[in-house]
Amino acid sequence: MNIASTPSFVSQAATAVSDTPGAAQVLALRKALQVQQQGALALLQALPQPAPAPTGDLPLATQGPLGTQLNVMA
Repeated sequence: MNIASTPSFVSQAATAVSDTPGAAQVLALRKALQVQQQGALALLQALPQPAPAPTGDLPLATQGPLGTQLNVMA
C-alpha cells in the first residue's frame, strides 16, 4: 500500500459522503427497519400455536335433511 495515495483516498471518501448528504439518513432508516423487522419476527414467534382441528370426532350425517353438507359444532 502506498502511503502517499492514502490521503487522496480519504479525501475521495469524504467527498463522496459529502456529495450524498442523505446517505447517513438512508443508513439510519435501513437500521431502523431492520430493528423493526427483528421485533416483528420476535412477536410472531412468541404467538402460541393454534390448536389442531378435531379430525374424525363427528362425521357428517349420511341421511336426512340436516348435517349432510356441513358439520357445525357449538
